[in-house]
Amino acid sequence: MLKPFTPLKAGLGFLGVLAVAATLSRLDGWGNPAANESAIGEVSRWCERVGSGLLREPVNTLGNLGFVISGLAMLYVLGRDRATERPATNRFIGHSPLALLYAGAALFLGPGSMAMHGTHTRFGAWLDNVSMVAYILVPWLLNVSIMGRWPQRRLFATYGGLLTAYAVGYWFAGSDLGIGLDLFGVSIAMWIISEVLYRFHSPTMRWASGFVGFGVGAIFGVTPAVIAADLASHWWIVFFWLPGLMAAHPPSGRRKYIPWYWVGSAAFVLAYMIWLTGTNEHPACNPDSLLQPHAIWHLLGAVSTWSFFLFLRSEKTEAVVEPAVAP
Repeated sequence: MLKPFTPLKAGLGFLGVLAVAATLSRLDGWGNPAANESAIGEVSRWCERVGSGLLREPVNTLGNLGFVISGLAMLYVLGRDRATERPATNRFIGHSPLALLYAGAALFLGPGSMAMHGTHTRFGAWLDNVSMVAYILVPWLLNVSIMGRWPQRRLFATYGGLLTAYAVGYWFAGSDLGIGLDLFGVSIAMWIISEVLYRFHSPTMRWASGFVGFGVGAIFGVTPAVIAADLASHWWIVFFWLPGLMAAHPPSGRRKYIPWYWVGSAAFVLAYMIWLTGTNEHPACNPDSLLQPHAIWHLLGAVSTWSFFLFLRSEKTEAVVEPAVAP
């Protein structure tokens, strides 16, 4: 069985290894920039002027420290649960593999995005997108696995398979995997759909929940009218009904949505609105400012990951016995 703060130490070690790797890569000048990145001295896609120093976009890169702090804080809280022998009343108390997966994925968002903004390399962009998908897969797979009565092994196998397929597909076929699929964006919709099912599960809601996806899309500018005008490009709406198909049983617990679910949701929507202003094409772009909208997007995103962590810890279920983990 793991000692209370072993996962936290592992997280710090992971960051240390990445720091060494980044230092060695920087000695080589980061390598060749990606084809879609701006030259040194010009304005980057995310508004900040590209520098020749240690980091290509210093402010946007350092904004990702929010994810690092959030992820480490989660690992600390989970370790404290273990140290104080807090009863495991849900899957996000103590060293539950699911809780550690969520915390690890949240932590990974930091160095993943840092790699893109700090280096402007193709590898950095790949790592950034892989880290986002690594995080967003966790909550909706968690929800459907609970309502589908999956064994934990099946959940982790599905998660690993999807993430590996995305990582390989992105590297060889691009961000849409060569099939016009934005897995990160679709997963946001599937998370909200599965959360609605989790709260209001019923036979009717199972087939009706897919329509929730259209509301989520509208928040991010993909309205039903836009979808109807080009159904071929929006074929992925079929996934909106996937959570309902998999959610054959009601959830095993009840979550407390106030305040943390709504705090997390509000933080993410606000972050997205700010993200829209943080491009080189926006009239308010000031590439030499120390206050960059894209960095604020990162910080608010970190607030969101922390809020959802607290939300998931609010669930009341029957006692959960943590499986033994080999040292």
